Parts: sequence; C-alpha cells; structure tokens
Amino acid sequence: MWASNASRLALLTCPARPRAACACTLSPSVSFHNSVSGDSWRRSRSVRLVRVTATADLDSGAGAVEVDETAKVEETAKLDRRSTDWKNAEKVMESGSIHRGRVDACNSGGLLVRFGSLQGFLPFSQMDTARIPKDGKAVLSEIAKQWVGELVSVKMIEVIEAERRLIFSEKLAVLEENLRLIEEGSIYDGKVNSVTDFGAFVDLMLPDGKSPVSGLVHISELSWDPVRNPRDLLEEGQSVRVKVLQVDKERMRLALSIKQLEADPLLETLDTLMPVQTQDSSEPDEQDAELLGTSLPGLEQICEELLNEEGINDVTLGRTRLEKRVVSQDLELWLANAPVEDGKFSLLARAGKQVQEVQLNTNLDREGIKAAVQRVTGRVP
Repeated sequence: MWASNASRLALLTCPARPRAACACTLSPSVSFHNSVSGDSWRRSRSVRLVRVTATADLDSGAGAVEVDETAKVEETAKLDRRSTDWKNAEKVMESGSIHRGRVDACNSGGLLVRFGSLQGFLPFSQMDTARIPKDGKAVLSEIAKQWVGELVSVKMIEVIEAERRLIFSEKLAVLEENLRLIEEGSIYDGKVNSVTDFGAFVDLMLPDGKSPVSGLVHISELSWDPVRNPRDLLEEGQSVRVKVLQVDKERMRLALSIKQLEADPLLETLDTLMPVQTQDSSEPDEQDAELLGTSLPGLEQICEELLNEEGINDVTLGRTRLEKRVVSQDLELWLANAPVEDGKFSLLARAGKQVQEVQLNTNLDREGIKAAVQRVTGRVP
C-alpha cells in the first residue's frame, strides 16, 4: 500500500489498485531520492532496492518517480577497493616489505592494524618484545589501549583472502630493521634470554637503545672446553659479552660466540707452551714427567697414514708439552693458524693434558693439508 503523506516510504507496486490505475504510473507527484544512508538499507547483488519518498499527495494524480543508484555504485566501488587491497597485501608479503600501519583498535588477543581498506591482526605473541611487560602482572589487553592510534612497523606473515585472514608480525619487522645495524665481527653486551640443549639465545643490547636483537650462541661456541650441558655455564638473565659470527638477513638469524672473545688454548699452546727460541726451565713433577715420556695413543698410526697422502713428503714428531687444563681425553689433531712456509707446516696432537707437535714437509696449502688430515682421521679408528 502507499504512504498517506509526503514523508512516508512507498513500495514499487500498489496492491490496492490495478496497475493501470496506480498512482505510481499516473501521477508525477512521486519521486525517488538518494536518501539512503547508514545501515537503513542493505544491498544484494541479486536484488535492487530503491527508496521512494512522496513529494505530494499520491491521490492527487500528480508526481514522478526517479531511481537513484548511488548506493549501488558506492558499494561496488568498496568491494573493488577491498579486492585490490587483498592483492596488494599478497604482493607485500611476497616481497617481504615492511608495512607501516595505524592501530585501529585492540582486543584480548592483540591489535587491529590498518592496511588500506582492510584490517589485519597483530597478535600479542608477534609484538616487539620491548613492548611486553616482563613482570607478567599487567594485563596486555589493558596496556594495548594506549597503542590505539599509533603507527607500527609490521611484516605480513599470513594473507588468505578467502578466509579473510591478514596476520602481522611486529617482532619480525623490528628484527629486520635492527639487523641492518649489526655487522659481522662486532662485539656486544647481551643478556641470556633462554638456555637450551643446543646452546643459548642472547639478546643483544644495541647502543642506540633500540629493541634487543636475539641471536644463538651454539653449544660449540660457548667455550673452548667441551660442553655437555649449556646450563652448566649459563643461566637465564645472565649478562654476557658476545661476538657476531654471522648475520643471515634472508633467514633473519644471528650466529653469536662467547668463546671467540677468549684466548684460544691452541694459540696459547703454540705461543706460550712451545716457544721457538726458549725452553721452559721449570722441572715437571713426577706424574707430569711420566706423561711427557708417554706417546699419545694412536698418533704413530696417524703419522704413517699421513705419509700415504699425496703431497705430504715427510712427517716428524717435534716438541712435547703439558697443557694447563684438559681440553679432550680423546686424541685430536689441530692445524696451526700459520700458513705453510717453505714447505713446512705444524699440526698439534692433543689428548688429556699432553700436547705433541707434528711437523709436516709438504707441497700442499693449508686447505689441502686440512683435507688430508680429515681423510686420515676418517680411516684411523
């Protein structure tokens, strides 16, 4: 039925009259206006909705109807814009670029971050660790309210348009930005974040006060001495100094070392225990004297095998000394850091506290000698 005055809405067909006598086909006093706003009307691609406003009394027989499709056009543009932004999000993720977005809101799980016409989710677990309170007493969802309106740097870690999933990581973005500041060989103060069976993760304290960057000190880089359990040396929260061995920007990983900041016991042996010009005048005790008179187990067989390697012309045993500490109970062969000079090169055989110099006469370079030693140690049990 029709509305009774000029401010009411009308349907497109009039059940009260035959179509030929309907006022909507006869009277110019009815018009369609672009007065659709907010959520008053909803649009479906298969249904066309029109709002009618009477501008005069419908019974007067005067009026006109005008159709306004502005709402339909605006909705189509909105859908197109969202589709384009999903494609842009996929490109940003593929390129690995960092996105700067504004925090729209927060909830109990994280932050809602703007990307064009889309909203992505930044979980608390993917936020910069510098933002997260260490005491565990504060409620993150309450603290997060103060970040609404801020700009944050994030990387996209999940983009699935079909599921409307757009997930961000601030932690990865901060790590990538900070890795640009770190150079291999640099030395930093740090704090142990966690200790595992294979090493320890250490947070580097950057000089400019930026968020700490976490790197791994592998168990082999904790000490020159054999380490069975990293927890015997380090604990969470302990302050340490580390050297940066490798910066993997593609995988966003840092390889760190603690032992590289300490004196290599091998170099100490060569330079201190075995000086070229002088001999240690102190007399060893009876037990040490007995060790000095004992050949290292398996060394004789290794020397014989070295002579079978092409490029090694002669093998002789040199000086013997005792180390200050036990590096390994098993026999080990160490290569001197010095290059080959005049066809001469030194190896160091070690077991327990015993150190035995092994002199090679060779036409191989250092890498060739290393390969030969690896082959020999692989053959000798």
